[in-house]
Amino acid sequence: MTLMEIRCRRMSSLALCAVNAMFSFMNSDAKRKKQPEVYVSVTESLKKVYKQKLLPLEEHYKFHEFHSPPLEDPDFDAKPMILLSDFPGMRIGPEPTTDRFIVVMYGEQDGTIPGNALVVDTKRQFRPLSRFGNAFLNRFQCSQLDSEVLKSLTIVDTPGILSGEKQRIDRGYDFVGVLEWFAERVDRIILLFDAHKLDISDEFRRCIEAVGGNEDKVRIVLNKADMVDHQQLMRVYGALMWSLGKVFKTPEVARVYIGSFWDKPLHHDINRRLFEDEQHDLFVDLQGLPRNAALRKLNDLIKRARLAKVHAYIISYLRKDMPSMMGKEKRKKELIQNLDKIYEQLQREHNISPGDFPDLKRMQEQLQHHDFSKFNSLKPKLIEMVDGMLSSDIARLMSHLPQEEHVIKPERSFVKGGAFSEIRETPFSFGQGEGVNAGADEPQWVVGKERYKWDETFQQLGPVDGKITGAIAKAHMVKSKLPNSVLSKIWKLSDVDKDGMLDLDEFALANYLINLKLDGHEMPVELPEHLLPPSKRVPQIG
Repeated sequence: MTLMEIRCRRMSSLALCAVNAMFSFMNSDAKRKKQPEVYVSVTESLKKVYKQKLLPLEEHYKFHEFHSPPLEDPDFDAKPMILLSDFPGMRIGPEPTTDRFIVVMYGEQDGTIPGNALVVDTKRQFRPLSRFGNAFLNRFQCSQLDSEVLKSLTIVDTPGILSGEKQRIDRGYDFVGVLEWFAERVDRIILLFDAHKLDISDEFRRCIEAVGGNEDKVRIVLNKADMVDHQQLMRVYGALMWSLGKVFKTPEVARVYIGSFWDKPLHHDINRRLFEDEQHDLFVDLQGLPRNAALRKLNDLIKRARLAKVHAYIISYLRKDMPSMMGKEKRKKELIQNLDKIYEQLQREHNISPGDFPDLKRMQEQLQHHDFSKFNSLKPKLIEMVDGMLSSDIARLMSHLPQEEHVIKPERSFVKGGAFSEIRETPFSFGQGEGVNAGADEPQWVVGKERYKWDETFQQLGPVDGKITGAIAKAHMVKSKLPNSVLSKIWKLSDVDKDGMLDLDEFALANYLINLKLDGHEMPVELPEHLLPPSKRVPQIG
């Protein structure tokens, strides 16, 4: 049973795809020793830069009490996700399984780790979750599984989202706060909706709002799309986009994948090709996460640094405006009430983008529980240290990324195993037997099946010594109304011997490729071996 199948049997849920790429698993120990400077450059430098330049600013202005716990080494080392076999401790059923957060990680032996044990493990990145208390930890667990996929990915599955009257029942812990913590640290956030039961409850709305500021990580899956016909699917898609437009505060539209992720027969087969294309795109997106994880860490650290700077300005301003003796409580209330004006003033004074400021209402609520007189005044040196980090250290690390990608073997920078490998090299793999791949497994030249239509045309064009010139071929090819850029690519693929002319076989190949393009297929960068005309193939020796 696949993870996607599990999702299909649940009501709308939110899946946080925790994807913190860990480059250490991608190479052997020997490889690491040979190239330590390049290999550890990004991950180790991120740790060093954070501890030396950003952490002092966060601690000085109580950043961790307002926004996010301090980052630890496991936050930088942890890894990326997708599973296709059952994992220990899972529960499935038609009802929402609303009881727990489950982290699915790689382990040599299958088993589960309860939440209380998980948060005291210094080798894992979940220690800060202990602040959410026993009510949460009792509903938090890690399931370990010996899966090839989990060697490069980690899954965080959230509880099912409640709807209707059930959502009024308190979970006993800060559910939205837990989601926010995960959203800051994952590489991909997947919001899962059922096409036949589209419902954005108030709790789901709060969950979506909890991932605010991380919209670039969000992907949306419209699941069970085979349960509705093509006309209903169009309406459901429109309703989903309309609903999400009211929740997301960004002008960009989140990427939506439409599909039916289970192994049962499709109820409505009319959209089969659409589902296959969408599933392929989703898997490609997830498969490339390890390759881009270091860049994601850099991006998240930059966002954190910008927020920490703004937070420092806010805290120091509030400290400066507090009286030294009398009327402290009254002044505190005035400052909190006028926090929006303070935002505007700081924005002008320090040339800060409005998007860098924390949420106004939430900041006002948090400030009520703090003593402003205990805040620290502004230390320009700490601000300058973070500015230097953003301007020089981050730029240096960015330049190291291409080197690190070059060191890592290409096959190790993508997710392998499971659903990513099981259908490859079979007739059912994506695009197999279609487009330029058609006829790859056949003994006969696939172009030869249709060449009778083009052989007569070739003779009518008046070949000389069995070939037509480029000018004559162009006059024929432009009748397809394809752009010159596409026809130029087709010409280069068809002119196999590169003599600037086309013989009978090459002319047939050119027309075959034109028809493929007209049918909506993409052109290859290089001509596949099976499309090479038999007359142009190098004879096999031995």
